[in-house]
Amino acid sequence: MITKTAVSVSSSLSLFNFNGEHSRSVPFSTHSVSFGRKENATVVLCATKGGNNNRALTGVLFEPFEEVKKELDLVPTVPQASLCRHKYVDESEAAINEQINVEYNVSYAYHALFAYFDRDNVALKGLAKFFKESSAEERNHAEKLMDYQNKRGGKVKLQSIVMPLSEFDHADKGDALHAMELALSLEKLTNEKLLNLHWVASKTGDVHLADFVESEFLGEQVEAIKKISEYVAQLRRVGKGYGVWHFDQMLLHGEAV
Repeated sequence: MITKTAVSVSSSLSLFNFNGEHSRSVPFSTHSVSFGRKENATVVLCATKGGNNNRALTGVLFEPFEEVKKELDLVPTVPQASLCRHKYVDESEAAINEQINVEYNVSYAYHALFAYFDRDNVALKGLAKFFKESSAEERNHAEKLMDYQNKRGGKVKLQSIVMPLSEFDHADKGDALHAMELALSLEKLTNEKLLNLHWVASKTGDVHLADFVESEFLGEQVEAIKKISEYVAQLRRVGKGYGVWHFDQMLLHGEAV
């Protein structure tokens, strides 16, 4: 069965099929236009602004999806609140701040070791270089964590740094071996703290934080522990005399130890 209807409009027409897909545009002015409706088929006639504009004017204003409306409620309006924070719990924020403090404390300790071996009456320049570079690396880790904290919408809260030792001589081991054993202990402590940070991320379901710790820190930390363990083993072999100087020279000139 086909029925015919006449309309009179001014502009152009767009025909849409039953799936809402555009079929063709029919420009016209103030003429009557007839179209048909066939059983089991639907044709919709829509007015458009111009003959070259194929978008139908539905008269309906755009509104966000219902899912987005729920997210809009989470966008803070107070200036003190972070706009980018999402799925980032307070426990993760606190754990990041704790790890920043760990990295700065280790950096501070390494800087004290650098200052000791750089003394004129110690003069082990290779060890001084090694600990200075280690201090800078740990400080870089702290800054990387600070960048991440800001990226997730947390607040960096720097804590107090403990004053490190300034004397590292040891009657039995000597200063070089004693210092390297301290360094190995610090690296293991740092690794333990990083594993705790990763555990917090896993417990809270923060996949992004877990991936960040894995990709940026854990692998590197294992490598550092292995390297310093080898240094400790070698220094135990060479004793406190000429062997320490030879070890120091290899560190100074970047040769494999």
